Amino acid sequence: MKENLKKLVNHVQNMISPICLVLLFFFSLFQASGQTDTTEVKKQKIKTPKQYLVLFNTDELLDVNLYLDLSKFLKKTSKNDSFDAVITINPGKTDSVSQKIIIKYRGILRYDVCSFPPIMINFSKPVYDDSIKIKKLKLVTHCEPSSVTDDYIIREYLVYKLFNALTDTSLRARLLKVNYIDINGKKKTITKFGCFLEPVTMLAKRTNSVILKQTNLKQQHIVPSMMDRVAIFNYMISNWDWSVPGPHNLELLKQNNNSTGGLGIAVPYDFDITGVVNAAYASPPPEFIGTEHIRERRFYGLCRSKEVYLQELKEFSDKKEKIYMVINDCPYMTPKSKKDITNFLDGFFNQLKSEKGLDNLTDNFLKTCKK
Repeated sequence: MKENLKKLVNHVQNMISPICLVLLFFFSLFQASGQTDTTEVKKQKIKTPKQYLVLFNTDELLDVNLYLDLSKFLKKTSKNDSFDAVITINPGKTDSVSQKIIIKYRGILRYDVCSFPPIMINFSKPVYDDSIKIKKLKLVTHCEPSSVTDDYIIREYLVYKLFNALTDTSLRARLLKVNYIDINGKKKTITKFGCFLEPVTMLAKRTNSVILKQTNLKQQHIVPSMMDRVAIFNYMISNWDWSVPGPHNLELLKQNNNSTGGLGIAVPYDFDITGVVNAAYASPPPEFIGTEHIRERRFYGLCRSKEVYLQELKEFSDKKEKIYMVINDCPYMTPKSKKDITNFLDGFFNQLKSEKGLDNLTDNFLKTCKK
C-alpha cells in the first residue's frame, strides 16, 4: 500500500500545474520526513495543522479535483475494492485543501446500473467544518457521461434542500463541480456535477443527538410528528424506497436531552429514484403491484386519524412558498427542469387548496398506511 501511495503521489506531482503548489508542498514534507537521519528531528513529531473548510453552510458551487486511477476505478472489479487518490478542494480563488485519501465504492442500485458509481471518501487526516471533525464524506456522482445525469445530480441535491426548508433536522448537501483526473494520463479528465452529503455525525452534533444503531426499530419508535413529516415528504416527492426497520435510506437519531420522551428521529436521504429526480434507470419494485411509474405517489406512513393528517399537512401548506422558492432560485437548474419539478409538486399541493382535495388526500393515506 505504501509503494502504491508513493507511485500515486509521483504521478500527481508530474502532471499537476503550478497552481497546485500547496499539494506539492504537502507531499514534499511527506517524502522528506522519511529521508532524514538526524536523531533530533526523528524524535520530533511533525504536527499537521488542522484543515478547516466551509462545506455545508453555503450554497456556492464548490470546485473539487480528484486524482485517481480512472481505468481501475471504472472497471468495478469488486465492490470491496479501495483506491489511493488525492483530493484538492478549492473553496475560494486563493485557497485550497489537498491531501491523500482512500476512496471506496458505495451505493446499491447505482453501483449496479451506473458506469460511474457513487464514492465514499476516507481522509488520511480529518478535515473540519465548523470545528466538527470529518473523517468520511459521501460523494454523489454522475451515473453516465451524458448531460442528463448532471440534471439528475442537481435534482437530487435539490431534494435535500426541499427537506431543509421543512426542518433543520435534515441532512445538508453541497453541490460540486468535480474534475476526475486520471493519474496515468491515459483517460481524459471527466468534469461533472457531484454532491457532498453531510456526515450523520455532523447532524448528530448540531442537533445534540446520538446516532441509533438498532436495526429492529419501527415507525412507532419515532416521534409521531417527525415520522409523519418524513412519510408525507416522501409521498410528496414520490419516494417509496425507505424504511425504518433496517433502517433503509433513513438516519435514526435520539436527542440527548430526552426532550422527545426517548423516541427517535428519522432523517431521510438517498433520493435518486424519486419522482422529483425522475431518473431513467428508476422503476418501482415488482412487489408494488399496480405501480407502473416512479411518479405514482404512495403513502407508507403510520395510520393516524384524519385530524392528525390534516394538522401535519398544514405544515406543508405553510411551507409551500419556501419550497417553490428553493426550486426557482436554483441557478444551476434549467428552466425546463424547474417547470417539470414544479408541475410535479403541483399534483401534491393542489390537493391542499380545498376541503374536498384534503379529504381525498387523507382518504388515500388511510388506504395504504401501516397499521
